[in-house]
Amino acid sequence: MAHAHPTSSEPPYTPAEAQLVEDSERADGPAVIAFVGDHEPDSDFPLDNREHDWHSHVRGQLFCVESGLVHVRSAHGSWMLPPHRAGWIPPGVPHWVSITGVLSGWGVLIAPHASQVLPTTPCVIGVSELLRALVQRCVMWAGTEHLSPEQDRMTAVLLDELRNTPHQPLHLPMPTDRRLLRVANAVLKNPGDARTLEQWAQWAGMSPRTLSRLCVTQTGSSFAQWRQQAGLTHALELLAQGRSVADVADALGYASPSNFIAMFRRSFGESPGRFFAQTPTRRTPP
Repeated sequence: MAHAHPTSSEPPYTPAEAQLVEDSERADGPAVIAFVGDHEPDSDFPLDNREHDWHSHVRGQLFCVESGLVHVRSAHGSWMLPPHRAGWIPPGVPHWVSITGVLSGWGVLIAPHASQVLPTTPCVIGVSELLRALVQRCVMWAGTEHLSPEQDRMTAVLLDELRNTPHQPLHLPMPTDRRLLRVANAVLKNPGDARTLEQWAQWAGMSPRTLSRLCVTQTGSSFAQWRQQAGLTHALELLAQGRSVADVADALGYASPSNFIAMFRRSFGESPGRFFAQTPTRRTPP
């Protein structure tokens, strides 16, 4: 992943990372610039537990991790990036990033003109074998200033694949109303809080009807749906840290692990174990 400018809490950049930061601020040059990273000591792009404060890039940024979890916040809300899903951040969108337990991954920097065909807000998409193969090919062009006609055609296919890949339900929109935002932050702090909508409304100093209306208009979901999504967001973070399904179910207030697994399966189409399952180790990128 392209990084923010280093802070005092972050290790110094490798030469390759410094070049990547420079590339992320280029509007010119190749339409796509791809790279891979891992946790090996001699890696050009080391990945480990780290946090990057609010920043933005001239180029759009697509990234995927093979283990662990990436948590991204923007003005549009909060979303999680589990293994084998790709996150998209459009050009110029300020964002905050937390990386937990990531051992390997890859990313693509996409020039502003090429990003115009892609979503205008951050999102998460699945990674097809075609997308993976296209990125692998693009990594081989690293350092190429002018792409050949064949490379331009592959770039166009890559952009088509990104544009047509369905989004995944990993985004948590945040409200803007001060009272509702206070409720939302309290739920995020303790997703297992069992207070009812009426109790939350009273706590925030508004009517239940107002809370319900604001939640739908500002997040696109009912309060119950938003709270469930907030719980899923927290669950993904705990699972990525290695917590057991039983522990996560208890932390979120579920009566049993099986109830939590059933809800998780309804939301993501598979169990937590399969959702975080690792693909076979690859020695070639990505």
